[in-house]
Amino acid sequence: MTLAWLTWFVLVQSAAPSAGPPPAPGPAPASTAKQAEAVRTPAPPVIDGRLDDRAWSAAPWFSDFVQKEPVEGSPPDERTEVAFLYDEEALYVGARLYSLVPSRIPGPVTRRDQFSNAEHFIVILDTYHDRRTGYSFFVTSAGVRGDYYHPSDSEGHRDFGFDPVWEARAARDSLGWTAEMRIPFSQLRFNRAEEQVWGLNINRWMPGRNEDVYWVVIPRNETGFFSRFGILRGIRGIRPSRRLELLPYVAGDARYTSGLPSGDPFHDGSAYRGRAGLDLKLGLGPHLTLDAAINPDFGQVEADPAEVNLTAFETFFAERRPFFLEGATLLQGNGPGYYYSRRIGAPPRGLPAGDYLDIPDHSTILGAAKVTGRLGSGLSLGALAALTDRETARTFDTTAGRLGRAAAAPRTGYGVVRAQQEFGPDASTAGFILTAVERDLDRGSPLAARYNRRAWSGGGDWVLRWRGGAYQLSGWAGLSHVEGDAAAILALQTASQRYYQRPDQDYVRVDSNRTSLTGYTGGLRFAKNSGAHWLYGFGAAFETPGLELNDLGRLGAADDIDLFGNLRYRETRPGRVFHRWSLGVFGNAGWNFGGTHTSSDLGLNANATWKDFSGSFVELSYAPSTLSDNLTRGGPLMRRPSSVSGGLGYFSPEAHDTRFTLEAGAARDAAGGWDLSASGSLELRPAAPVAISFSPRLSRGLGSRQYIGTYPGGSARTFGGRYVFGFVDRTTVSAQLRASYAVTPALTLEGYLEPFAASGRYARIGELAAAGSGTIRRYGTGGTTLGRRPGGDYLVTDQGGRDTVLIANPDFHVLSFRSNLVLRWEWRRGSTAYLVWQQNRGRSTTSPRRARLDDLWESAGADGDNVIAVKLNYWLGVR
Repeated sequence: MTLAWLTWFVLVQSAAPSAGPPPAPGPAPASTAKQAEAVRTPAPPVIDGRLDDRAWSAAPWFSDFVQKEPVEGSPPDERTEVAFLYDEEALYVGARLYSLVPSRIPGPVTRRDQFSNAEHFIVILDTYHDRRTGYSFFVTSAGVRGDYYHPSDSEGHRDFGFDPVWEARAARDSLGWTAEMRIPFSQLRFNRAEEQVWGLNINRWMPGRNEDVYWVVIPRNETGFFSRFGILRGIRGIRPSRRLELLPYVAGDARYTSGLPSGDPFHDGSAYRGRAGLDLKLGLGPHLTLDAAINPDFGQVEADPAEVNLTAFETFFAERRPFFLEGATLLQGNGPGYYYSRRIGAPPRGLPAGDYLDIPDHSTILGAAKVTGRLGSGLSLGALAALTDRETARTFDTTAGRLGRAAAAPRTGYGVVRAQQEFGPDASTAGFILTAVERDLDRGSPLAARYNRRAWSGGGDWVLRWRGGAYQLSGWAGLSHVEGDAAAILALQTASQRYYQRPDQDYVRVDSNRTSLTGYTGGLRFAKNSGAHWLYGFGAAFETPGLELNDLGRLGAADDIDLFGNLRYRETRPGRVFHRWSLGVFGNAGWNFGGTHTSSDLGLNANATWKDFSGSFVELSYAPSTLSDNLTRGGPLMRRPSSVSGGLGYFSPEAHDTRFTLEAGAARDAAGGWDLSASGSLELRPAAPVAISFSPRLSRGLGSRQYIGTYPGGSARTFGGRYVFGFVDRTTVSAQLRASYAVTPALTLEGYLEPFAASGRYARIGELAAAGSGTIRRYGTGGTTLGRRPGGDYLVTDQGGRDTVLIANPDFHVLSFRSNLVLRWEWRRGSTAYLVWQQNRGRSTTSPRRARLDDLWESAGADGDNVIAVKLNYWLGVR
């Protein structure tokens, strides 16, 4: 009901007359800002990259650009001329980009939205003229298009999910190169007005010269971006359109699987399926957009990277699905992770019984819709609703010879609403976010023990800015509430986020009869974000033990009170050695709500950009010994050894055809543990349409306090439990190889593969000697014996043989091979065809053999899936 009311409010606000933009923030009033003029053309130019149309001769051209790099404020070394035209349908941009040596202009071809070391011509439009948000459109010297949305007053805050339908071309000649753009007004959002007044900036990046020029330069030691823009005038008599875009698709795939167990009645090694669906985009007045997806398909999306997670906490992977990427920043609050889109369509959590199982690898998204946009009053809005289907697993009992079906995931509805109001001369903001999850669960069912029946979370947040954004006070306050069967709430109480069952604490307790859980969170941070040299920030945050966000958000651990701060000195003026550099110190400390000091960290870091525009960094940190409330995973407190760590890295200049990075890190703790890691990347462009990158990684370490398990029979000093740990000798070897061939910017072949190998060999196994200590009572000493069975399991005897503990072999050796080959063809404007070949192979054993480089080759021969998929969509735009 709440979400329905808020959606109605969004639509009413969208339909209401615009109050106009809020007062312009920033130090430069609009009357003194740079201005450019767009003129109406009766005959629009043909978008071919050449400026030979008659319309361009009538346009007012301007060329007053300024360097930002390498010498801020200096005239550019190369001249740039720009003009704007428009008609009823679109804005047209023309650019003449001169070069003293045109033959040296780099021109690598990539697919859309990919940056390269080609020259870039970028037009940035603040179409609401709110001096806070806007759109960037770029074209390179090779004719590659790109676009992204800026949801805040920051050049680096970019949302690449913005994917409008527009045109751009580039052409070379004896003077340099030229570019033309056609940006339909239907792809932009702006206020109703007789004359449009838009914020404008233009950027030309010339990597071959390490030169970056802007129409309006924002000094390096100041904040802001849109708040300092110039103005584009002259666009008259256009109206925001209602905009209707349809993108139907058809897709199919064939899956071939090797290594299936014999006798599996559900899989014979091959499977085929076809599907169809529809994406829809509809303008709701001039400010808001409705995006909807019926049976969405993400078959062309890369798989997540492989990992071996030895912690008790979940790994959160980045979102890759296009529907959830576009406009995602308008659904994110400041502070906690209330919304994590990967929850929608996640793998089922039900665990049916059976000798053979056929469980779906994800929950089917029946449909999803979202409304996003920004009103003329400065109110940004986002709302999302999604519905996933009930999933069942097929089961087979070999003893009874019986096939069956069991529930694996309930039908689930998800909702998110986010609103943020901008106010004041410096673009301060205040907002709120609400999320809701509702599941169709029968009380007492197996699924009701694994899922919460309903969950709500949300809160308010604010960012107060003054002196043009140089100073900022931000904060948030929120809560969560979940309900479900007692078994599901009991699982939350004992989960790694909170561990209520810890025997040596008295401020929370396990209640097996609870059917709900409520928690709170808050934080406050003050920061100085700009200035000639000194920057700093400090703050505090808390999460009460009952906070739970993981139904639709992301939460690693609750029960935290944290203090943090940093201080940085920087030099942005080029010197004899460095182009710019900075030196900083930072510190963090944490406690739980029982008053236990659980973490501390103190360190320093330095960053430098050298005169040739290469970069480097170094970081050192020290963590003193503190008590941990999660090392024993629900057991008593345990002392964590102190540790020191450091890292350094080097990055070659971005402008080069061959680029590389090198990074290394090292750590050591007082218990004898250590870690070494090295990684790097090499990017090659042997020919203009070809790009190859190789990113290897190697890590070796000896973990001194790796949890193995909890067993009965412990002493009173550990509350009757044996909390068993070991030293683990870890090795991880991996590499990512990417290659692309761009026949044209609209026709590309891209490949990705990642072989991965990891191993862990355990030794010096023992149990925690006493609660609150860091001492391990080593097995095989002190009256205990330690034996090993043929399968690798450990057998521990204690108390003269009266106590026996069997510990399953914890060693591991994991191989993974994941690859993705995609032929992508934008066969007409806005319409794309895909041909995809994916592999997902893997093998896991308890072999004690250390992972080696040759395991990367061996991983390609492991069993797994081969998938061939095709997808075709067709864009229909209706004004």
